[in-house]
Formats: sequence, C-alpha cells, structure tokens
Amino acid sequence: MPRHFVDLDGAAALPTGHFQMTARIVRDLVTNAATGVVHGPAGTGKTFAVEAALEALDTLPPTQRPQVCVLTFPSRPTMRMVADHLLRELTGTDTPSSRNRFDLTTKLIGLLTAPMRLIVVDEAQRLTGDCIELLRHLHDHPRTRFALLYVGGDGCWEVLSKEPMLRSRVFRRLPFQPLNPAKVPSLMRRYHPIYQDAPDDLLLDVDSSYGHGTMRDWAVFTHTAASLCADQNLATVDKTTVHNAYALLGGGLRD
Repeated sequence: MPRHFVDLDGAAALPTGHFQMTARIVRDLVTNAATGVVHGPAGTGKTFAVEAALEALDTLPPTQRPQVCVLTFPSRPTMRMVADHLLRELTGTDTPSSRNRFDLTTKLIGLLTAPMRLIVVDEAQRLTGDCIELLRHLHDHPRTRFALLYVGGDGCWEVLSKEPMLRSRVFRRLPFQPLNPAKVPSLMRRYHPIYQDAPDDLLLDVDSSYGHGTMRDWAVFTHTAASLCADQNLATVDKTTVHNAYALLGGGLRD
C-alpha cells in the first residue's frame, strides 16, 4: 500500500466508498483503454486512493498488466512540454529527441500502439485546453491503445469539462468529497487504534474543529495525538489529549 501522509504508524487504509470505487475505475479504464477523471478538494484522499489502485494492478496477470506512466506538469504547460515530458517518461531518456512538437507527437503515436499503458496525469487542473486536446488526439488516434486517467484538485473538473471533445469521451468520473460527519466516528476507529474506545462526541468535535472530513487533516491530528498518547501511556485519546493536540496544531488551548 502507498504510505500514509506523515508516515503515520499504526494507521489503516479506510475502505471508504471513494477508495473502493477508485480501484474499480482504474481497472475499468485499463480494460477498456478509456479516459477517466478522479477529482475533488485537497486532502480528501484522491492521491492515496489512486496510488493504491495503481499498486493493485501489479497483482494482475502479466498479459493484463499495463505499464503505468505518471505525469505532473507545472501550471499552464505548453503542448511541446507535455509531448516532450511524456516521450521522456515512455522511453526512459532525459534528452529530447526533437524540439518540434509534431515530430514528438509522431514518435508518441508509435510508442503508444503497444504495449498496453495507463497514463496518469496528476494535478490535471494545471493543463491548458491545447494540452488537453493533444492528449485527446493521442488517445483517439486509430493506431494507439492506452488508458488515460486525469487526477486533480479544486477546479480540475471545471477545467476539463470546458473541453467538449474531452468531456464527451470521459468513460468514468469520480468526484471525491469530505467524509460524511455521521460516519466519522466509526471510520476513525478503523483508522487508528487511539480512537478505538473514544466516544462519538469527542471524535465529532475533532472533525468539526480540525478534521473537516479530510483525511490529510485527520492524519496530521492523529500523528500529534498519538505522540501525546504515547507520552502519557494512554491507549485512547481523551479530552485532555485532544485539547493539547489543538494547542500544538495552532488552535490554542481550549478550556
């Protein structure tokens, strides 16, 4: 499994609906050589879920296992930058073979005919319309066959859905959302041992005051609270531990 944020000892992957659906979507994209989008607010677990889904592909038989290529670009990259970066990743070379975008595109079409690949574009909200069109052109070319997954934070779907040619080709889309507050107590008890015997109202207070339904914030809080529990030889968080954690995280001491 991918590492938890802040390398949190004792934490377990939560089998939320979003986590499980991400694995299904990645498999569907690979099976159908299709295009998909996973997006949502920062800290809601998109990256962790996608990384886990990609690792699960290693369990497939060799004949069904795609070669995975993960790309991340700076804000508003050029078409040539996207083509050059993708070619470097596919060939494993650091030296661009051409400075001409059209030449790079021709080489990419040849590489993307076989073997089966899954191309993951992280932080996809940074792409321009021209870059999205380049990737769509590569994916739609009659000689190529690969799966394409866009992953992004706030504004990702707004950027991608502005391109009608892409939007009409999205085979799977999963919008991540913060955790449902009603499910937080049971999920957190599965997440880390320090919450096993904690009362619901205490865990709901943590979510309201700090966690806000995002796994990244819960991971930071849990890392701090677990350290405090270890200092006091406590197996489970209590109100004092929670209040001290708030203070260490910039929330001030709460009376």
